[in-house]
Amino acid sequence: MRTTFGIPTSRRTRRTAVATGAVAAVAALVATGLSAGTAGASDASSSATARTLTASQRAELLREATATTAQTADALGLGNQEKLVVKDVIEDRDGTTHTRYERTYAGLPVLGGDLVVHEARSGKVKGVTKATKSTIKVATTTAKLAPSAAERAAVKAAQADDAKLAKASAAPRKVVWAADGAPVLAYETVVGGVQQDGTPNELHVITDANTGRKIFEYQGIKNGTGKSQYSGQVELGTSKQGSGYTLTDAGRGGHRTLNLNHGQGGQGQAFTDTDDTWGTGSASDPQTAAVDAHYGAALTWDYYKDVHGRNGIKGDGQGATSRVHYGNNYQNAFWDDSCFCMTYGDGASNTHPLTSIDVAAHEMSHGVTSHTAGLIYRGESGGLNEATSDIFATAVEFHADNPEDVGDYLIGEEIDLRGNGTPLRYMDKPSQDRVSLDYWSSNAGNVDVHYSSGIANHWFFLVSEGSGAKEINGVKYNSPTVDGSTVQGIGREKAEKIWFKALTTYMTSTTDYADAREATLKAATDLYGADSAEAKGVAAAWTGVNVK
Repeated sequence: MRTTFGIPTSRRTRRTAVATGAVAAVAALVATGLSAGTAGASDASSSATARTLTASQRAELLREATATTAQTADALGLGNQEKLVVKDVIEDRDGTTHTRYERTYAGLPVLGGDLVVHEARSGKVKGVTKATKSTIKVATTTAKLAPSAAERAAVKAAQADDAKLAKASAAPRKVVWAADGAPVLAYETVVGGVQQDGTPNELHVITDANTGRKIFEYQGIKNGTGKSQYSGQVELGTSKQGSGYTLTDAGRGGHRTLNLNHGQGGQGQAFTDTDDTWGTGSASDPQTAAVDAHYGAALTWDYYKDVHGRNGIKGDGQGATSRVHYGNNYQNAFWDDSCFCMTYGDGASNTHPLTSIDVAAHEMSHGVTSHTAGLIYRGESGGLNEATSDIFATAVEFHADNPEDVGDYLIGEEIDLRGNGTPLRYMDKPSQDRVSLDYWSSNAGNVDVHYSSGIANHWFFLVSEGSGAKEINGVKYNSPTVDGSTVQGIGREKAEKIWFKALTTYMTSTTDYADAREATLKAATDLYGADSAEAKGVAAAWTGVNVK
């Protein structure tokens, strides 16, 4: 099933996407110009490019390399206490393999002792790339310093860096530190928590195992920087690869942002950058859209984890994939369960990519809905599905607290999809777009889900902020009620938690608006009590949108 979010028109096209044994379920941002096709990645001409390995092919190469580690160590002239551990293998189109090894010394991991052996198809070694040229050897592997002392020192180091909730993730492990000069017996302690700016902390502290001196520390969570089109200068979770970096966020489940390069199928290609500074803030730079998408995905991950304790879309700690530059002039974005990914078009004239914070959060939230309530994407449940994504898109935008894209109750205000500077949707009075519903009626289930979502969007504004005129973050709102009653808001953060609990605990695939009222009342009762102001506020807001 393919779902869209936006403006249905007569120009809307459809193409069936068939997966093995099932139709791929896709949730999309806008109802215009949606298409999907199958296309393989274009072949590169160089025989030195890596060929695609199946899981079994890769496993076999790893097995072969592991079976010959002793012979490889001998051939490289390593010491008798050194052993090789296979970490990875790549095979080029011409049959050359690049086998990456880590080393141990007397059974201890050697940090900075990794190497790559480049071997031709014939078996001839073409070269070896080593992390260190030093001979791996220490006088003794018996430490004078107790592990607990190393742990305390590491936690203090993290606290000195203003890390919050600093705590060792595991007991220190004894290692040989060979990444900086002569090898030294050491402890490695990994300290978790949260960095000063809210980034997850994974501080690796290396302590001399004899003297207690801190030898080195490094942050396992890598933050690059980028200039986005909608959010200004932002920090990005990136990963080192070869001599450069990729948009792979190891701190958030390995979430990747890839380049479709205006194709409409395939996985896409990795963005790479040599200095870890991405984009220019202009749509003319292909990296800029990637910056916005990658940043939006990170904000959404952080929101669900920080606010709702959910570790990723599925709750399993696994990151999704963002794909940018889909098609040409594609004024849409979508979530697809079959690829566990968000895909973004570049908008009109390929100059307005649909990669703003709220769009990214909207798409990822479709994934959350899919893996929780599974609201069927039609009728009233479909409207609730769309509204859920709008609600959490708004929540993420406020939680991000980005001065270039401040929190508001407008959807898609940055992407200018209509071309006249107006938002795609309004939550205080949805009918301002001339098609969305402000209030429930018996016909709500027959309305396009992007417009019937207005009922729950309106409820969310009322329960969060209340009815009537007000100004929030420089935006003026005036939210009516169906019967002219006054609704007092309970606060957005409480409303978010109520909706999330209702979604994950009480809603089902067929939930309609009456059921949603019941689900949120149960959630409010669970969280705040049956006679609480919050539960009363939830009920009043539903009455305000004619759901009784």
